[in-house]
Amino acid sequence: MRHAPTTPELVRRILKGERVSLARGISWVENEAPGAAALLDACFRKSGRARRLGITGPPGAGKSTLATRLAQEYRRRGHRVGIVAVDPTSPFSGGALLGDRVRMGELAGDEGVYIRSMATRGGTGGLAVHTAQVCDVLDAAGFSRLLIETVGVGQSELEVAETADTTVVVLVPESGDGVQAMKAGLMEIGDLFVINKADREGAERASFAVRSALELRERKGRNDGWQPSVLLTAASQGLGVAELADGLESHLAFLEERGALEVGRRRRLERRVSELVQGGLWAGFRAAIPEETWRETLDGVHARTLTPRQAAERLAELSRSASSNGVRSRREVPVRADLPDARSRPARSRVARH
Repeated sequence: MRHAPTTPELVRRILKGERVSLARGISWVENEAPGAAALLDACFRKSGRARRLGITGPPGAGKSTLATRLAQEYRRRGHRVGIVAVDPTSPFSGGALLGDRVRMGELAGDEGVYIRSMATRGGTGGLAVHTAQVCDVLDAAGFSRLLIETVGVGQSELEVAETADTTVVVLVPESGDGVQAMKAGLMEIGDLFVINKADREGAERASFAVRSALELRERKGRNDGWQPSVLLTAASQGLGVAELADGLESHLAFLEERGALEVGRRRRLERRVSELVQGGLWAGFRAAIPEETWRETLDGVHARTLTPRQAAERLAELSRSASSNGVRSRREVPVRADLPDARSRPARSRVARH
């Protein structure tokens, strides 16, 4: 009977690029299994070499096909490629619903490509909470180009820009008439724009519309010296993919020459640390509140006898009292009905937000 590997043993195998161990390690990260924190710490120290490329855009734009062709192009250039495909969550299994590993079947059997579908797990937008951490593991395993493809709904287009070094926005010829109405965030995050399925009518018109929108973006204040390209591709036929890879590498070189690559990475790491701190504070805050008190307080807000602000401040005071008394269990925190009303306190409490 085979025993489960220890964390140091699993890390050692991941660093050697063993695929089975890599899959196990990523599952640890996704499921926050015991040992995942130590694994992430070890992998983070070995990361920082890979370039992270975001691929986003509306559903139906052909992002998965484009990612497949781009991976093949990078393989021809000698890179090992990791693909993190963030998909909607299945309401039944909690797993990734679309499963890009099925849609990217052409890459099966290539030991230099690793594909992982991740579920959004109901998070805001479409980018899974652990995507950046999974990229750290793939980076440590020796993959030099990481493609991060999002589901392309909600806030995922904006979130991918906070994970990737450079971001491609994929559109289709039919997008041309709606570019001006497209949400500003999507137009602002793109470092390159692709009109995919360019063998269909309207590709040139869509390209012109995107260029016009980009000129407006530059006038509105984003002028970092980089002029985003608008490229035409037909990913199903492999057309324009080499030019897209060239464009991505040009942008990465542009960032590196100006020191902007490291500046962007530092900013993203700062945000990750901030989110982890906020998550830890929230977990501690929530653990200090008895479940009965939590429900009663929300009942009061629902009945309009408490305002959300008053409820938050009362819960914050309970949490502080529990911390000062060394209380750790929710059941050990007494329910206090005599907490002072928020209006009677001179100073406003700060509440850790989820």
